[in-house]
Amino acid sequence: MLSAGDKAPSFTLHAVDGGGEVTDPWTEGQVVLSFFKVSCPVCKMVAPMLTKLADAGIRVVAVGEDPPQAIARFNEHENQRVAALTEPAPYRVSDAFGIEAVPSIFLIREDGEIRRAVPGWSRDDWNELAAAAGVAEPLSTPEDGLRPFRPG
Repeated sequence: MLSAGDKAPSFTLHAVDGGGEVTDPWTEGQVVLSFFKVSCPVCKMVAPMLTKLADAGIRVVAVGEDPPQAIARFNEHENQRVAALTEPAPYRVSDAFGIEAVPSIFLIREDGEIRRAVPGWSRDDWNELAAAAGVAEPLSTPEDGLRPFRPG
């Protein structure tokens, strides 16, 4: 998986909401890029964390390795309110980022440099990524009932 200091690979994918194609979303400013699958239990668990990032003013773009209709249902069911893109098999974008497990998230600067990369769920790592993005409060605390760590 790509890590801090690596350059994000260029890509173009279709928006789930019918908004057309999206190319290199970081060119519009810092972004958290998340990779997920609708069948992934850990992805379901972290969907509210992505929404919390977005609600805190962070631009979040989620890349679903599923058809657009399945992603739209997932977003509605899991209350994931972030921009979503669909990536069809054979998952070239996921491969370019070195995704081995979902969820995986990246904090990417406007110049395309990856600032942080987190595979799976780790409360500490997600909170560190959120802080680096500019979020003042932790995304997750022990009181929210989430396990501190779950691999993707």
